[in-house]
Amino acid sequence: MRALRFDGAFLRLMTDHAAPPVTSGETAVRVLMAGICETDLQILQGYMGFQGILGHEFVGIAESGPLAGERVVGEINCGCGRCATCLAGVPTHCPHRTVLGILGRDGAFAERLSLPLGNLHRVPESVPSEWAVFVEPLAAACRIVEQCTRVRDASIVVLGDGRLGNLCAQVLKRHGGEVLVLGRHEAKLARLARLGIETDLATARTPDHRADLVVDCTGSASGLAAALQWVRPRGCVVLKTTIAGPHAQSLAPVVIDEVTLLGSRCGPFLPAIQLLANREVDVESLLDSTWPLAEGLAAMEAAKTPGAMKVLLRMEPRPADE
Repeated sequence: MRALRFDGAFLRLMTDHAAPPVTSGETAVRVLMAGICETDLQILQGYMGFQGILGHEFVGIAESGPLAGERVVGEINCGCGRCATCLAGVPTHCPHRTVLGILGRDGAFAERLSLPLGNLHRVPESVPSEWAVFVEPLAAACRIVEQCTRVRDASIVVLGDGRLGNLCAQVLKRHGGEVLVLGRHEAKLARLARLGIETDLATARTPDHRADLVVDCTGSASGLAAALQWVRPRGCVVLKTTIAGPHAQSLAPVVIDEVTLLGSRCGPFLPAIQLLANREVDVESLLDSTWPLAEGLAAMEAAKTPGAMKVLLRMEPRPADE
């Protein structure tokens, strides 16, 4: 099969990569589309030390089991199912887990992948495949609402106007937060402003230590320092940024102001799917371009372009691609 594989130094388009083995309890999925996200780009810089097929945001067709023939999306963490963490109902933090396209498991930038049946969710007919690719990052945005006890009427600052920052802002606004998004790109901020979300250039505002909740979606090592300048004493900073490089940040402000630092990763798929089915979030405006897998290397370069939003890979060939 064709696949985009990273060997730790170079990303290559393979045309004869072996299809993933389908073990007991797992389902083969024929990938239709996959999205390129910041984590994929960070892996190319050494994040997680991953080698293999990249990609974890996808929609495809299940090829076996109860969901055979159905369009599906998939949760990316695969627990062992036997350890104390899994038995406690937290497989996303299983110490033996694999993670699609990130840790120990080939990902979605290929014609096929394999996931446990329990990780897969049916996609309603009302949700186009281009939108379904957003379920995984939208679920990550929904995770903030699960973790934070106070969102409604809270003063919220989202740092970062990219793909994840946009989705986090929309979800928090829908849950009653008073949201301000600070970013660096006027065009990206304009997308959010059209949705009725307050925005501004990060350089145009002076941090005031008044926000109840600050969400770092900057994708930068400087994101935490910026968040600590915005959050009020005894407020909360949600960290969504994962990068390959080291962080160097004094934690004295966290201690002095008794700030809660909250790591936030993957989230619930069902609420995310429902938001898309009900058209309660806008993902259409986040779509930049769609590339055939045969041009996957060029697509990755397009995703690196400053100001780029969501770049998709289309796995099924069209006559022009063959």
